[in-house]
Amino acid sequence: MSLRELTDVSPEAQLSGFLAKFNPDVAAIATEARAKMRALLPGATELVYDNYNALAIGYAPREKTSEGVFSLAVYPRWVSLFFLKAQGLRDGSNVLKGSGKVVRHIVLKDASTLDDPAVRELMEQALKLHPIDATNKPSLIIKSISAKQRPRRPAH
Repeated sequence: MSLRELTDVSPEAQLSGFLAKFNPDVAAIATEARAKMRALLPGATELVYDNYNALAIGYAPREKTSEGVFSLAVYPRWVSLFFLKAQGLRDGSNVLKGSGKVVRHIVLKDASTLDDPAVRELMEQALKLHPIDATNKPSLIIKSISAKQRPRRPAH
């Protein structure tokens, strides 16, 4: 399907199509994690990037990418929750991975990882520093689709 044809498809249908490219187990984790993120961030704008390396679903107060607070990144073998503004977060449980000063992540074993008290605490800290107004009207925006992409299912 060309980019022009995709403009006639709803963003939800497009995102479903992007997720369908992944292994069903990974797609299920991503779908469940997205549902939890929508419940936790009712006023967030979801910004979708079907990139070369991964499918990213960002969560921001508005359409501006630079304001993103969180992102779900879907890879062929796993899904990660990225804290896009991790600087200043107190991670007493040492759950954040990566060595970046600004962006850090947590690999989701499954969507219930988002219910872990240490993860919730980090999310609450991030939202205190970078709030998303729960009264905003939520939206889903497809920001980009890379013409070239790595395979979405792992090679065996």
